[in-house]
Amino acid sequence: MAASLHFFHLLLLISFFLCNLNLSLAKPSHPPKGLIFHVTKDVSTLQYMTTIHHGTPLVPTKLVVDLGGPFLWLNCGSSSSSSRLIAQGSIQCLAAKPKTHNQGSKNYLSSNDNNKKCHVFPENSITQMATQGELVQDIMAIQVIDGSSKTESGSITTLDSNFLFSCAPMFLLNGLASGARGMLGLGRTQISMASQISAKLSSKLQFMLCLSSSNGVILHNNGHFGSEISNSLTYTYTYTPFLTNQQEYFINLKYIKISGKRLSLNKEGFREGIKLSTTVPYTTMESSVYVTFTRAYEQAAMAMNMTRVAPVAPFVLCFSSEQAEGRGVGPKVPAIDLVLQSEMVKWRIHGRNSMVQVSNQVMCLGFLDGGSDLKTSIVIGGYQLEDTLLHFDLSASVLGFSSQTSCSDLRLDFALKDSL
Repeated sequence: MAASLHFFHLLLLISFFLCNLNLSLAKPSHPPKGLIFHVTKDVSTLQYMTTIHHGTPLVPTKLVVDLGGPFLWLNCGSSSSSSRLIAQGSIQCLAAKPKTHNQGSKNYLSSNDNNKKCHVFPENSITQMATQGELVQDIMAIQVIDGSSKTESGSITTLDSNFLFSCAPMFLLNGLASGARGMLGLGRTQISMASQISAKLSSKLQFMLCLSSSNGVILHNNGHFGSEISNSLTYTYTYTPFLTNQQEYFINLKYIKISGKRLSLNKEGFREGIKLSTTVPYTTMESSVYVTFTRAYEQAAMAMNMTRVAPVAPFVLCFSSEQAEGRGVGPKVPAIDLVLQSEMVKWRIHGRNSMVQVSNQVMCLGFLDGGSDLKTSIVIGGYQLEDTLLHFDLSASVLGFSSQTSCSDLRLDFALKDSL
């Protein structure tokens, strides 16, 4: 009798444990109002890092943010009891196949799979290496914005047990920041992080990105942005369309101005647009564009009585910063205007995003020569994107950009409550 009673108590304990386990991993009864990824910058590699939780048990995993990446991939070293392989020919496997295969897209799906597994090709966009990996599904948990408190106090919620990503071998981590186990892809594909989150939230396909040297953020929500962001959208946002049929994010560029003077550049070089990237630390230009750009910038700087000093690698155009007048948008230096679809739509790059402070006395122009064989004439790098609030509205296929004082303000004070 005593043994039977003991066995009954044991069953109760097991049932209680399983019940609590299911509750901790279950999807919330109501969809979360928003999800947030906190983004930090690795000082040694200048890569932007975020953390997800995945698997059973939930494991925090550091990833490098890849704006144009087709999907999330990671080294699946630790075992997860909820991980499942995706079969070749399944709906999920078909969703992993790019819609187009033109310039700017790659075939990420293996068509020769003797093991009947869905094989994709994760790529390390830092080293440009790619390899075959298995498409899997598992539980994914992300921090919630509940609208009632600061985002710092948000809880972790489980999105779904069917979140798709790719496992990749250990060698693909070479070149990533210390502690990173993969890359978080936000590209324009069906299984990117952005697309999957929007599907789970049953929301418009959009997200917001604000990079920072300290505290950045990637924000998803279930349909609307809060009052703080709505005000920014209304008064200071500028929109430009994405170029179509591209997995990565390309926008149109008509010409460049420095201190209001238009540069004489070959317009044909921009016909395929300019690309936005979080894996390129500084804006990179094709050599002929770079030469024209730096010459014009030097002339504008001399007209402002700036003092040129010896270059500091990897930069070639450096100035004394001792007499530079500081302000909210950085040192007073020649303004760079990227004129997009018209003169009325331009992206202004102030000193905060054009000059890199390399010492107490020296600042350098944060643009690099990408060589004569650069596939895209201009790639806008992470430094030039920092402290600029970017709205990726993929439903309308447009990019909105708005200067912010600091992404840290958005990260700490933003709460979705008024318009949700």
